[in-house]
Amino acid sequence: MYAIIGGSGVYDPDMLSQQEERIVETPFGAVEVTVGTFKGAEVAFLPRHGGGHSQPPHLINYRANMWALHELGVERIVSTSAVGSLNEDVAPGSYVVLSDFIDFTKRRPTTFYEGPSSLVPEKDVVHIDVTRPYCPQLRSIAYDSGIKCGMQMIDGGTYVCTEGPRFETAAEIRMYSMLGGDVIGMTNVPEVVLARELEICYASIAMVTNFAAGISGEKLTHAEVLDIMGKNKKNIQRLFKVIIPSIPKSRDCECASLLEGAKG
Repeated sequence: MYAIIGGSGVYDPDMLSQQEERIVETPFGAVEVTVGTFKGAEVAFLPRHGGGHSQPPHLINYRANMWALHELGVERIVSTSAVGSLNEDVAPGSYVVLSDFIDFTKRRPTTFYEGPSSLVPEKDVVHIDVTRPYCPQLRSIAYDSGIKCGMQMIDGGTYVCTEGPRFETAAEIRMYSMLGGDVIGMTNVPEVVLARELEICYASIAMVTNFAAGISGEKLTHAEVLDIMGKNKKNIQRLFKVIIPSIPKSRDCECASLLEGAKG
């Protein structure tokens, strides 16, 4: 099974037929997921922020979300999110297939494996490798699919993840840019890390909605971000419609064996 995680402005799975709402119980809480089919493939759709953007980024139950997809048998996840640009060469309207991240979150649970206090059956301590955080096979498919759709794709970029829900200061943006960040958002971590701990292939496509604070000199509101994402919703849906049939049945990557050698 495949999964799509929709970010800001992407809340419904219009592309799926035979839709069924499922409530998945997890050690971290219940999660509502829409399951359907697209061109013969079974696909789960999960709106990251909940219906109507009801959950702010710092309060999203990332562990419940990822565990629910794991329980459903998901092996590949493609996610999308709205981001600001830290790099003048990464213009609004472009789509970045993420290749790395820098984590500036502060208080989010970032692992399933917490030793004896763990809520999951596995009590091990795990030190997961994140040399290549995003699945190379899925990344390549996502980029090639975007090119086929005529979208402005950027192959690779470093995502800076902040706690939110506030936007960043101009001084923070200068620092993140100096550290090598390309785009900035509030949701990709710990999502990508948790996917790796579950040995799920994960790729993320970041839609650049604006230049970050201090670069363009213009104020940005969340309402404007949602408006921009809404206008680009058709592009994102068209991209997913190309990605899903392009995913091969076999996984030609390291993701399925990430826990080997990772357990303490």
